[in-house]
Amino acid sequence: MKRALISDIHGNLEALEAVLDDAKSLSVTEIYCLGDIIGYGPNPCECLDLVMKNAAVTILGNHDQAALFDPDGFNPMALQAIYWTRDRLDNGPGSPAQVNARWDFLGELPRFKDDGDFKFVHGSPRDPTNEYVFPEYVFDQRKMELLFGKVKQYCFMGHTHLPGVFTTDCEFISPDEFDYVYRLGGGKVMANVGSVGQPRDDDPRPCYAILDTDAENGPTLTYRRVDYDIDTTVDKIYAESDLSNQLGDRLRHGR
Repeated sequence: MKRALISDIHGNLEALEAVLDDAKSLSVTEIYCLGDIIGYGPNPCECLDLVMKNAAVTILGNHDQAALFDPDGFNPMALQAIYWTRDRLDNGPGSPAQVNARWDFLGELPRFKDDGDFKFVHGSPRDPTNEYVFPEYVFDQRKMELLFGKVKQYCFMGHTHLPGVFTTDCEFISPDEFDYVYRLGGGKVMANVGSVGQPRDDDPRPCYAILDTDAENGPTLTYRRVDYDIDTTVDKIYAESDLSNQLGDRLRHGR
């Protein structure tokens, strides 16, 4: 089975379409979305529609949650964007039934998914929705022990927008260090699959990962970067007075 693991789409329709096309070309069996379909970007409704249509499993992200409830810990730019997103979800394209279906979908999203040795979350294995696991956490051995204590074997997550693999040896390994293909062995692993719609690792290309559980020598995690029409997305953000231009600027730089 090949599962495409996508996360942190953030209303970026052009990036999501490019990733879905790339996954389709690789004969992916299923798509798992690890949350934050919306927030920041200019196409929350369209991105929700695509995820609802294509994803076998979708996990609740903190921005998805913030659209439903009072946002917690959001900076002013993110807060302004989530209020705009709420209004867009209420008054965006589609029939009243489509509008209700999007809200119902968000309201029913699970906080995590367990599948044997595999755990899928948005934030962390300890707090599936809101806790960040940054690369520098490898220098806090106690924190890493607590996090790995919640992992049966493999945990896949998003939230930080920074792709890479955490090991129980307190290492964080970025995809370029293992040539984008990581073989999952017997040790516990936490893997961040990166961001589709708002990368923050100085590479503006959307990032996602393919989990292949039928690989010849054991399961593998392959990271993918794809190109997309970034100018179209940026121009849409600039055209919305309630979305900060910084949200468009940062897309060009991958930050």
